[in-house]
Amino acid sequence: MSAFTTVAAYTPAGVGLLAVGVVTEVFGPHGEGVPGFDLALCADRPGPVRTDGGIPLSVPHGLDRLASADLVIALPGADFRTPPGPAVLAAFRDAHARGALVAAHCVGAFTLAAAGLLDGRRATTHWRFAELLARRHPEITVDATALYVDEGTIATGAGAAAGFDLCLHLLRREHGAALANAVARDVVLPSHRDGGQAQYLAAPAPETGRDEHLAEVLAWARAHVHEPLTVTELARRAVMSRRTFARRFTAATGTTPHAWLRGLRLSAAEELLETTDLSVEEVARRVGYGSAAVLREQFVRRRGVPPRTYRRTFTSTP
Repeated sequence: MSAFTTVAAYTPAGVGLLAVGVVTEVFGPHGEGVPGFDLALCADRPGPVRTDGGIPLSVPHGLDRLASADLVIALPGADFRTPPGPAVLAAFRDAHARGALVAAHCVGAFTLAAAGLLDGRRATTHWRFAELLARRHPEITVDATALYVDEGTIATGAGAAAGFDLCLHLLRREHGAALANAVARDVVLPSHRDGGQAQYLAAPAPETGRDEHLAEVLAWARAHVHEPLTVTELARRAVMSRRTFARRFTAATGTTPHAWLRGLRLSAAEELLETTDLSVEEVARRVGYGSAAVLREQFVRRRGVPPRTYRRTFTSTP
């Protein structure tokens, strides 16, 4: 399966306006230097579709666009408890059978479940409806806490704003970190949140700006990613004990300081590999790893391939 260029989003009755906004913001036109995608909103038939806000949405395409798109997304609708018609289910089955990447945002996962595409797989949905999905489809391993679950040819995402995380993850996976980061900057979002982070948090994530002190420490860490940062150093800058810092960090972000630092370094490494011709040794140095061997080990764990293979796949330099 090659990187997708055409995207079809199925918009059922009562479709969430936020969900429509997510796909149009991520896969719609962006600034100069950021390639766009051929995005089509689709319904059972072209015409007006009722939205969750009561505002009619004009959907220009029918199910035929699901038959040709590289990425097919099931958006959430208000009537998700009732399975869609046979034609919709058949369209999603056919898309998966021909090799398209199939995804679902929020309770759009119920559409993929009704089509049988999630049988024997892990999946997620909005945490409020995870128990219902698991009860109706016991053959699915439902993760009620994940932001998104990537099963290769099928991916599912949690509710509301987690749709951005799912779409940016698919961009990063198929088109590389540079494009995903550019799109994230354009829509003013964090470039990457790991799918294993919690859907709901005891406190807001630092990127929201509501935990200003913690956000300042993390901003400093991003600016000093080339240094051998440690959790102890971050805790010192936050004027906290290491234990208090770790507890507060996890409560605010849904992940541990170690995992966040590792993700920060590897994301920076991905972008350097894509956009420069620096040696792997120099990339390792610039993202704070003591040696290229350590970078390779961590990179393979995250991406499944060594840095040089990743560069050949995603490089944007001559």
